[in-house]
Amino acid sequence: MNARDQIAEIRRRMNASVIGQERVVERLLIALLANGNVLIEGLPGLAKTRAIKSLSKALESEFSRIQFTPDLLPSDVTGGEIYLSQGAGAGTFQFRQGPVFGNLVLADEINRAPAKVQSALLEAMEERQVTVSGKRYKLPDLFMVLATQNPIEQEGTYPLPEAQMDRFLMHIRIDYPSDADEAKVLRLVRAEQAQGAQTAAVEPVPQQAIFAARGEIDGVKSVEAVETYIVALIAATRRPSEFGDKLKDWITIGASPRGSLALDRSSRVHAWLRGRDHVLPEDVRSVAHDCLRHRLALSYEATAEGVGKDAVIDELLKQVAVAA
Repeated sequence: MNARDQIAEIRRRMNASVIGQERVVERLLIALLANGNVLIEGLPGLAKTRAIKSLSKALESEFSRIQFTPDLLPSDVTGGEIYLSQGAGAGTFQFRQGPVFGNLVLADEINRAPAKVQSALLEAMEERQVTVSGKRYKLPDLFMVLATQNPIEQEGTYPLPEAQMDRFLMHIRIDYPSDADEAKVLRLVRAEQAQGAQTAAVEPVPQQAIFAARGEIDGVKSVEAVETYIVALIAATRRPSEFGDKLKDWITIGASPRGSLALDRSSRVHAWLRGRDHVLPEDVRSVAHDCLRHRLALSYEATAEGVGKDAVIDELLKQVAVAA
């Protein structure tokens, strides 16, 4: 089985476990193959955690979960040095790894932890290492943070700074399933409860499939016209007055160069998943909302008019033309 077939198998298993969220499943796979991190936002009970767990079950990986709370300490995430009072190495300090030393790290309700804890995780995301007592410890080669955020109950939370959210490759939003899909969810959960521990174990897809897929994705070509289109989209967020009155009134702060990089990486993965060795403008448009919605700051006028970031990106895609 080649890398593409193995990734398709992961996708099939996730879609079988998370009903009606095919788009979310695809976005998680895009972020994993692009070697990025994701912020998932949705109301309680919309299968945010289930989607992440289904990915860890389908892929050979070490899964870690960190339940973020206001009393959490940075060492609860990164680990720390402990003093050995007896046995081999008595009288010395030994580093004990924290839950961040996993392959797939679920940061559940990341906005409930204070800034120091958030910073410890964000350093790990950016540098792929942690620093404890002046020593650096490298994280696994396969490493991905999947942070969840609840859009309601903001009391007692510590919202991620806009500049820190820029570190996430994608900001994924989960919506309610359709009525038909919700009926399927009922039947799926009922079947799982009936089977219980009798469910047959399925061999997970090896990690090497991810690295092999990334190697193939590196060979996906992006022609100059597509690169120009990506740069034009980002430029429109910075100079919205050049692209119509609506964008001028709605956007106050545009995307950083990380936005361009995110669009490029994600669109190449999107093209590869569809069996192509080159990127088309529709690949860029397909991932634009997830790559840009957390990188824009909207004006008071947009908020007052009830215009959300997705609507702003819709207008952005309308106003920016593809270079001939």
